Amino acid sequence: MSSWLFPAFIAFVLWGLWAFVPKITVQYVDPRSALFFQALGAFLFGLVVLASLEFRPMLHERALPLAMITGVMGVAGGLAYLYAVARGPVSLISGLTALYPVLTVLLANLFLGEAVSPRQWLGIILGLFAIVLVIG
Repeated sequence: MSSWLFPAFIAFVLWGLWAFVPKITVQYVDPRSALFFQALGAFLFGLVVLASLEFRPMLHERALPLAMITGVMGVAGGLAYLYAVARGPVSLISGLTALYPVLTVLLANLFLGEAVSPRQWLGIILGLFAIVLVIG
C-alpha cells in the first residue's frame, strides 16, 4: 500500500465530517460565532502539534508568510462555507465546494509545471461541468 493512502483516507473522513457538522452548528449559532469556535478548536489542535515539535517549529522567511496566508484563506473559505450552509442544502454546497481541486490542479499545471494527463484533463472538464450542473 502506498505510504500516502492511509493519511489521505483519514483526511477524506475528517473533511467529510468537517463539511457536514457545520450544517448542524449553524442551526444553533450564527456563522461568525461558529467560525470563532472552529478557530479556537484549530488553535488548540495547533498547540498539540507545537508541543509535538517541542515548541520549536521550523522557520523560513518564505514559508512563514505563505503558511499564514494559507491559514487566512482557509479560515475565510470556512466562513464563506458556513454562510452557505446556513442558507442552503449541505448536500449540494459540500459537493460544489469539494470541487476545489479542479482549481488546484489548474494552478499546479500553470505555475508549477506539474503534468496533467489527458485523462486528468477530462476529469477537470467533468468537474467544471459538475459545477454547472450543481448550481444550475
